[in-house]
Amino acid sequence: MSNPDPVYPLEGGCTCRQVRYRLETAPLFVHCCHCHWCQRESGASFALNAMVEADRVTRLLGAVELVDTPSESGFGQKIARCPHCHVAVWSHYAGSGPLVAFVRVGTLDAPHLLPPDVHIFTASKQPWVVLPPGTPAVAEYYDREALWPAASLARRQSLLPRIAAYRAAMGLDPA
Repeated sequence: MSNPDPVYPLEGGCTCRQVRYRLETAPLFVHCCHCHWCQRESGASFALNAMVEADRVTRLLGAVELVDTPSESGFGQKIARCPHCHVAVWSHYAGSGPLVAFVRVGTLDAPHLLPPDVHIFTASKQPWVVLPPGTPAVAEYYDREALWPAASLARRQSLLPRIAAYRAAMGLDPA
């Protein structure tokens, strides 16, 4: 099946160019997270992540270093960083583990092609950040069924058995 979106694949990488990757298809959804954890972790006012099945991210050059990092949920995340310049290129949260990548949109060669689909945790956003009209914004998290496109929901549905198996193997509660 060919992808109808003419912008894919998209390439990206770290600052020193030792790690390069290709985002093969459109992400499931793009989150702009304004929580205090993302602010601290990114050193910025928010984190912009393209959520995508990890097997749709192809490493083109270099290896990443997975760094265990705490998260507000208490389950942590593994951040994939370049071992040379230490730029974070994506992460894997405990909920879906290595099966879903949260690609840092700013590491794409053309980050302007992936604007946020939703602004989350806006209750803790910096007061001087002005959110654009027309993009959904929620105080905390959102109802996936209400906001995700049907195609993304279908892709997630096909991924759920693998996520359930991963969570069982890790001794985590079912998703």
